[in-house]
Amino acid sequence: MSGSSDLPPRPAPPRRFGDVAGAWLAWLGLSRLIAAATCTIIIGAGAFWLVRSPVPPAEARLPFVSPSNAGSVATLPPPAGQPGPEDAERIERVVVHVAGAVRSAGVYELDHGDRVHDAVSAAGGAAADADLEGLNLAAPLVDGGRIYVPVTGEVDPATVPSEAPSAGVDGGPVGPIDLNRATAGQLETLPGVGSATAAAIIGDRDRNGPFASVDDLDRVPGIGPAKLAALRDLVSV
Repeated sequence: MSGSSDLPPRPAPPRRFGDVAGAWLAWLGLSRLIAAATCTIIIGAGAFWLVRSPVPPAEARLPFVSPSNAGSVATLPPPAGQPGPEDAERIERVVVHVAGAVRSAGVYELDHGDRVHDAVSAAGGAAADADLEGLNLAAPLVDGGRIYVPVTGEVDPATVPSEAPSAGVDGGPVGPIDLNRATAGQLETLPGVGSATAAAIIGDRDRNGPFASVDDLDRVPGIGPAKLAALRDLVSV
């Protein structure tokens, strides 16, 4: 049996963690430990800032509308003072009142830009006894306007003045128009008398001589009892 010198040295007893930590703290010192911790925090924050994802632009945060759900996106109201879609639709339509010798008088809504003849057609067309010579069928419609189609020999009551005209055409004499001396232009100032009716009055006067009375207008083509009654106080012989 060999001596005790041949045996390996006995291991040193393990040191406790608290003793090791205390030894390192004593070697570093408190100020060095604080400086090392501060440097570690700064380096970690800088590394995080470098590797972080960039902030997306404002456009990328807006909702994306695909063709499949485009119809579900709410429509914003128009700015104040500007017409919306409903107002635009109303602007493209006009409402007129068609009265008189038409098949179905009443209020009609038509397209903006339509003419008087379109309104007459919308009312079912002119009646068989309608007199369209006194209408301008090509005139554009005005929203809220009234179109009166007279029968032959009739004058629209809304166009008959309550008093006789105060003067003739081109500064003519004040008072009723003389049927035996009036020119075509003067006769056309009378309500319901157009160029064709004025020419018929002058033609009858040339063929049959001067009118003996206002009632003689009844013999002129195109002048019926209703038109004669409307002209009776506006003309003389």
